[in-house]
Amino acid sequence: MSDKMMDKSVEELVVQEEEQMARDDTGVKAAKKESLKVPVIILGALIYSVGMNLFLRPLHLYSGGLMGFAQLIQDLMTRAGVNLHNFNISGVLYYILNAPGLIIAAKKMRRRFILKTLLAVTAVTVLLSIIPIPNSPIMEDSLTNTIMAGLICGAGVGIMLWTGACDGGMSIIGMILINIRGKGSVGHINIATNAVLYTIMLFLFDVPTVIYSLIYSVFCSIAADKIHTQNIFTQVTIITKLEDTKPMEVEVMGRLHRGMTEIHAKGIFTGEPVRIFIIYLSKYEVGRLKAIVKSYDERAFIVEDEGVRIDGNFLKKIT
Repeated sequence: MSDKMMDKSVEELVVQEEEQMARDDTGVKAAKKESLKVPVIILGALIYSVGMNLFLRPLHLYSGGLMGFAQLIQDLMTRAGVNLHNFNISGVLYYILNAPGLIIAAKKMRRRFILKTLLAVTAVTVLLSIIPIPNSPIMEDSLTNTIMAGLICGAGVGIMLWTGACDGGMSIIGMILINIRGKGSVGHINIATNAVLYTIMLFLFDVPTVIYSLIYSVFCSIAADKIHTQNIFTQVTIITKLEDTKPMEVEVMGRLHRGMTEIHAKGIFTGEPVRIFIIYLSKYEVGRLKAIVKSYDERAFIVEDEGVRIDGNFLKKIT
């Protein structure tokens, strides 16, 4: 083998080794980043369970989705004379009812989503079983208790969704549908499902119980959607005077996997040339985008327009 061929082979091996090291380093960073979400998932599960057991259950109201069915099954068992020894089995029933959704998700969603969702559902099951349910509501006013329950439970669900996990129930189905269709909202799917559930409950319970349960469901869905920032679309406009923006463009597209539209313009007062970039992404990604832009141009002008509606070929990242 000639010296030139040997040198080329060595260079190729070095390049391959560097690329492998880069991939390994990326994998380690990703694993570390995901591990930091574990306590946040447990925190979200705790907040949800506190809202459920301390605010909703003392009112004898029903949550929506599969948790509502779990509560319903437990109450029907109690009415049928089954002695549960004052043990709240709604969490266990919720876990069982989630099994089909988890199996479907395992085939359609990423592995990290499944693992985080299993953690979230398990944490909710355990916490619902150990947090005591008061004999009477914390606050005297039923409507206030209902709204607080919805906001607290919704915040817990939103935190779990924000980490890329799912609290189970219809949220799993919602996440799967959004992943497949690229459209929709977990909160909206929950509201539509609960409308059907509470219509059925009208034949089993009194009207006030159903109405208050529906109020809880609406506030829970609204709170969850507000915190689930991956589901909030944002238009970001970047104005910079950088002459060479290619490195910034490459990093944005490489790290965020988002395209940008570039406009060449000039300042009215200064007459200096400027470049305007328009990019659409989720609110969850805005912080990373700002960090990238500021690393290249500290004086860049960044404008956010939150809550825009997007239709077309747009990648919706929910996990």
